[in-house]
Amino acid sequence: MFCSNVYDYINVLGTAADATATRNEILANNIANVNTPNYKRKDIRFETELKYAFLNSDRKTVDATVKQLDLDYLQPEVYTDYAELSYRYDGNNVDYDNESAMLAANQIKYNGLIDSVNHEFSMMKMAMQ
Repeated sequence: MFCSNVYDYINVLGTAADATATRNEILANNIANVNTPNYKRKDIRFETELKYAFLNSDRKTVDATVKQLDLDYLQPEVYTDYAELSYRYDGNNVDYDNESAMLAANQIKYNGLIDSVNHEFSMMKMAMQ
């Protein structure tokens, strides 16, 4: 993580990309355990925490809000989804098709975040020239 205000957006985008990469691992693990009896799907909470941080900011601008974000607080939290529920007889609650769709959507989100980071660095490079 960079320690200059110039990198505020890059730091937030990097944290979001890390959370998205973690979700990719979790979704892949869910798919790998689709036939494991009593396995319960897992996911992470990140977007809701980021949205909460933005909505509860007392700052007037996006720049000021991004600058004040505590990125140590915005770490993905892994949780077990519907731990007490299962629609299958073996106790597993993973739906392969749903997990695959979520994995594809998450990969698109990750690619977008990486493109945004690259764009921020390109803008900084252009400003330095």
